[in-house]
Amino acid sequence: MLEYQITATVQSGGQAIAAANRSEINFDATSGRDDVLPNPAELLLTSLAACILKNVQRYSEILHIPYRKAKITIRGVRNDNPPYMKEIHYTLEVDSDADEHKLSNWHKNILKFGTITNTLRKALEMKGEMKLMD
Repeated sequence: MLEYQITATVQSGGQAIAAANRSEINFDATSGRDDVLPNPAELLLTSLAACILKNVQRYSEILHIPYRKAKITIRGVRNDNPPYMKEIHYTLEVDSDADEHKLSNWHKNILKFGTITNTLRKALEMKGEMKLMD
């Protein structure tokens, strides 16, 4: 079983930093909305993006499906009262010569074996597609 640990701190005024491994991520912990730093909801979506893109690489190697580049766009829909992430929609685009069958199998594996994808799919409605880049 793997375990993960981060440390996060906030200064009065809402400037926050999370430390993971030997990296830091600045984020918005103000009571309002910062125009520069990502807020917690955006960090959640970023975590999902990181999970999916990590598995793009992993399952490209396992399934022997080469790719040149991948890009994901994620949109989260937040319920207002009470506040929670209600649904997530994503489009995963890959620059690859894979056919539709390989692409479908690749996508299934990306979702099936992702820690963040599995966690979020149990908590909310998540819809997405994987397609070849134009």
